[in-house]
Amino acid sequence: MSPRPFVMWPDKRLRTPAEPVTEVTDEIRTIWDDMVDTMVAMPGVGLAAPQIGVMLRLAVVDGSDTGGQAVRLANPELLWASAEMRPHEEASPNLPGVSAKIERPAKVRVRYLDEGGAQAEREFEGLWSTSVQHQIDHLDGHVFIDRLSRVKREMILKRFRKARL
Repeated sequence: MSPRPFVMWPDKRLRTPAEPVTEVTDEIRTIWDDMVDTMVAMPGVGLAAPQIGVMLRLAVVDGSDTGGQAVRLANPELLWASAEMRPHEEASPNLPGVSAKIERPAKVRVRYLDEGGAQAEREFEGLWSTSVQHQIDHLDGHVFIDRLSRVKREMILKRFRKARL
């Protein structure tokens, strides 16, 4: 497998909700493998398929300290979120060179299809939780800057545009 190129902001695919996966096939598993390779090469702790131009509800997350523990998710949906919040400096390869501190629930429970195509549920905590929520946002056509105030979002985009010149 091999890393894939990223879609760059403001590509409309980053604002388009991804299509549900109807079945986990070998083709889906190959996409997941490429996504893991892309995430590792970034390096990062998660990746959603629309970030590489694949408009399917697929994500990979690996919030481990050592790496190599990626969880592959198809059609992930948030079932529960803790009231406790966790701030984290978030970024995206689709908006290189900028980041922002975002507060998200510290723990979440997510339902998804696993690598075998079976429905699974898992609780994610800490960096895992932040990453899976970030990826679900991408699958819904949102990027991390959408969670900022209008003023902060415009400042980030101004910095991004300036860095791209």
